[in-house]
Amino acid sequence: MTRVPLLASSALPPKYAGIYEEFVASYGPFRHQAAVLAHVPPALEHLSRLLLELKARQGIKPRHLELAIVVTSKLNACGYCVAHHAPRLAVEGLSQAAVDQLPQTEHPELDAVDRLVIAYARAVTETPGRIADAMFERLRQHFSAAQIVELTLRIALTGAYNRLSEALGLESELEGHEPAAAAAT
Repeated sequence: MTRVPLLASSALPPKYAGIYEEFVASYGPFRHQAAVLAHVPPALEHLSRLLLELKARQGIKPRHLELAIVVTSKLNACGYCVAHHAPRLAVEGLSQAAVDQLPQTEHPELDAVDRLVIAYARAVTETPGRIADAMFERLRQHFSAAQIVELTLRIALTGAYNRLSEALGLESELEGHEPAAAAAT
């Protein structure tokens, strides 16, 4: 059970209510995250706008972005985030079997760039201060400097959202999914 009340957009001043509903309508079915962030309207505003702008910008291919998010969320045992982002990998051409084995990289549906993104998500999540320069040399072969920064930012933001979701016990609003805490056990 979510540990703080889920606020409806109607409980907010119009400026923030509009941001809340725009985020839920445009970013995806993340109403419970918006409902929790609504307790801190500046966080709702800035984090929601950031994610919407990054989505519109499309600086990173959706497949690579979702791989990074799902891998990070699995490493952090965030059931809420995995439940919401894993289906997006199916849209990007990965089977459920490939998604289920993440963060392992040995699945034949994963190409060399997919495996690199997975390795980088793992490194940023587990050992951010000890990433070898060779990793960045490999990343620069496929991504621009802006893309590397954005990928790193998205992995770090995912970690923050993982912790927010797990600490506050966010339950998925998607039908057929267990609450985050139950899914992580």
